[in-house]
Amino acid sequence: MSAGRTSPPPAAAAAGGAGPEDPPGGGRAVAVWGIGVAVYFVAVIFRTSLGVAGLEAADRFHVGASALSVFSLLQLLVYAGMQIPVGLMVDRLGTKKVLTLGAVLFTAGQLGFALAPSYETALAARALLGCGDAMTFISVLRLGTRWFPARRGPLMAQLAGLVGMAGNLVSTLVLGPVLHGIGWTAAFAGSAAAGLVVLVPLVLFLRDHPAGHGPPPAARTGGAGFVRRQIKESWSEPGTRLGLWVHFTTQFPAMVFLLLWGMPFLIEAQGLTRSTAGGLLTLVVASNMALGLVYGQIIGRRQSSRIPLALGTVGLTALLWGAVLAYPGGHAPMWLLTTLCLVLGGCGPASMIGFDFARPANPAERQGTASGITNMGGFIASMTTLLAVGVLLDATGDDYRIAFSTVFVLEALGVSRILSLRRRALSREAARGRGTVPAQARGPQAGQASGQAGGPQAGQAGGRQAEPQPRPTAWPLPETAGRETP
Repeated sequence: MSAGRTSPPPAAAAAGGAGPEDPPGGGRAVAVWGIGVAVYFVAVIFRTSLGVAGLEAADRFHVGASALSVFSLLQLLVYAGMQIPVGLMVDRLGTKKVLTLGAVLFTAGQLGFALAPSYETALAARALLGCGDAMTFISVLRLGTRWFPARRGPLMAQLAGLVGMAGNLVSTLVLGPVLHGIGWTAAFAGSAAAGLVVLVPLVLFLRDHPAGHGPPPAARTGGAGFVRRQIKESWSEPGTRLGLWVHFTTQFPAMVFLLLWGMPFLIEAQGLTRSTAGGLLTLVVASNMALGLVYGQIIGRRQSSRIPLALGTVGLTALLWGAVLAYPGGHAPMWLLTTLCLVLGGCGPASMIGFDFARPANPAERQGTASGITNMGGFIASMTTLLAVGVLLDATGDDYRIAFSTVFVLEALGVSRILSLRRRALSREAARGRGTVPAQARGPQAGQASGQAGGPQAGQAGGRQAEPQPRPTAWPLPETAGRETP
C-alpha cells in the first residue's frame, strides 16, 4: 500500500481479494521482503547474544547483577527511545536508507562489543547495537505494507516476528557453544561478519516499493511541523495507544527471560545444568515460532480474537510464573518449567497483536510512526523489568522469587490500560468499517463508470446526481471492513 492513496474497496478486501490500489505481492515481493527480514534476523542474533553470555560477561568485566543488567537496559533504552524517530525516518526517507544505516550501526556495535577492553566501552558498543537494531523491525513492517496486499498485513507481521525468533534460536544453539569453544573475542567478532553478509543484497537489490505504488512527493517533505503532526495524529488514535499497551503487556516476560535473566535463573535458582537451561531457552524460541504461525492464522480469519488472545496469553503467563516462583522448596519440577517455557513462547506472537490495532487506525503515510509508538511498549516494559530484577537480586541476596515478582506488577498495569482503551479503539475501528460501502454502491465510482459508458447523464439516478460516499481515513483490516467488531 502507498501513502496518500485511496484504500481498497472493502468489499474486495472482505472477500479476500486485493483492491485495485493494493500492492501486487508475488515472487518479487517475497524476495524484497526476504532481504529486509534477513537484516532483522541478524539484528536479533546480535540483540540476544548477551542472553547466552550473561555469566561470561559478568566475569569478563568484573561486574555484579545490577551492572550486568545495565547492558541490556541501555540497549533496550536506546531501542525504545529510537522507535518514534525511526518511524518518522521510515515515513520520510524510505525503508532502504533506514535499513542500511541500521545494518551498519548494529554490525559496528557487535564488533565493538567483541573488542571492548572495559565495561564502559562495552556499554557504548551495546548502545550502538541497540540504535542499529531499532531501525530494523519497523522497516520490515513497512516493507510488508508496501509490497503485499492489505489483507496479508497480520500474517506478514507474524512471519517477520517468527524469523526474528529464529535469530534468537541461532544465538542459543550456535553462538552459545561457539562462545564456550573459541572464546569471547573470536565468537562475537566472527558473528559480526553476518552483518556484512546481509548488507550487500540490501544495498544492491532492496527497493522501497513496487513500481506505481510509491508515496506522493508530499509524504516525503516537511520539517518540525511534519514531525509534530505525525506524532500527534498517530497518538490521538485510540488504536495506536491500545497497540502500545498490548505490546507492553505481552512481550516483556519472554524478552526478559531470553535476553538476560532466564539462564541465571534456571542455573542458580533452579539448579539446572547449563545444557538443560539452554534447552529450555531453546524451547521458548521454538514455541514462539510455532505459535506465531497459529496466532497469525487465527487473527487473519477472526479479528475479534485479538483481545482474547492477548489477555489470555497474559493471564496464562502470570499463572505459570506464579506457580514456578511459589513452588514449595524453591526448585520447580521439570514438567512445570517446561510448561512455563512453552507458554512464554506465546508472548512474542501476542505482542504482534499490538500492530494489528495500530495498523487499521492510521493511514499509510503514518504507518511507520504508529508502528514506532506501538513497538516502544514491550521494550519499555522489558527495560523496566531488567533493571528491577537486577536491583532486587543485589538487594535480596539473589532471591529470584522477589526479583521476578516485578513481572506481575507490570502485567497488572498493562491489563488495566488495555481494558480501559479497548472499547473506544474497537468502536472507532468499527465506525471506519461502517463508513465504507461496497464498491458497487459507491456514488463516485458508479458515476464515473456510468459516465464513461453512457455520457454525463448515466451517473444520475432519477435525474439526481449520486452523492459521493465518505472515504475511510485508514486502511481497514479485512475482517473489520464493513462490519462492527464485537
